[in-house]
Amino acid sequence: MTVNETEKVKPIIDKCEEKMVKAIEHIAHEYERVKAGKANLHTLDSVKVESYGALVPLNQVANIAIPEPRMIIITPWDKSQIKNIEKGIINANLGFNPSSDGNVVRIQIPALTEETRKDLVKNVKKESENTKITIRNSRKDANSELDKLTKKGVSEDRRDVEKEHVQKITDKFIKEVDALTIAKEKEIMTI
Repeated sequence: MTVNETEKVKPIIDKCEEKMVKAIEHIAHEYERVKAGKANLHTLDSVKVESYGALVPLNQVANIAIPEPRMIIITPWDKSQIKNIEKGIINANLGFNPSSDGNVVRIQIPALTEETRKDLVKNVKKESENTKITIRNSRKDANSELDKLTKKGVSEDRRDVEKEHVQKITDKFIKEVDALTIAKEKEIMTI
């Protein structure tokens, strides 16, 4: 293994691992948004509110708090925004029915039915499989790049060693996806 071979191989491995890290970050973010019958700050990430002629994220016009496991309280910085906040929540199609007392907007998170829980688990598994496909595609791309390097002076032995390294990285990230998925399924199915 020469220094020259290492210089050629390292960027390929780094790029592959970087893509896999991004896939894990993406699935973790998606799982944060899945409502499991409990209040979660990320549940309202998709809510846009009309504020002074522009659509802005909810967290830019109000403070969001979770005082109870199934309650979200939104306190607008400008009380005149309450109607716009309610409208934004309804337009986001999250299945919430906001109510206000003129000072704050309250969202009561409904308890999930068994059928809804099963549908959420199905969606979580689908997201898991999509993430695994992304990880495997990163492996495939890296292996393809490693194969091309044999034409540029990298030995076949070195290529094979690096392919094994890529497989170990892939296995590690697949296990991480499985762990995130199992944890999310458990959270969803827990009443």
